[in-house]
Amino acid sequence: MRKFLKEFKDFALRGNVVNLAVGIIIGVGFQDLVSSLTDNIISPILGLFLNQNFDAWHLNIFGVEIRYGAFITSVINFVIMAFIVFMLVKLMNKVTCITKKPTKDAPSTTKSCPFCKTEISMNATRCPACTSQLS
Repeated sequence: MRKFLKEFKDFALRGNVVNLAVGIIIGVGFQDLVSSLTDNIISPILGLFLNQNFDAWHLNIFGVEIRYGAFITSVINFVIMAFIVFMLVKLMNKVTCITKKPTKDAPSTTKSCPFCKTEISMNATRCPACTSQLS
């Protein structure tokens, strides 16, 4: 049991898990912000053109109210969140590429087989793909 608890502690306190937890907490807070933006600004502005707010759209079928307008609002929330996450990932990829220092010309550890053009180790004397004897 102690080994199991130690493994769980190691897993839970690993950097990736903590980073994921922080990201989820920030994401939930950000999702509330986007929902507020959609509910309080975007939907009313679109409602000006349609003379009605999305949230007011509904169907009554056999006494059951189906609020498809609220679903449309949720779709707008999702699209905004997906776009923002896409932009953040794109920005992070660009920053990562900029901050990576170009490596100096390190000696190559592979060579190309002259017969089948497969990448092989520099120390290889025979190609593992075509079994050709290398000089």
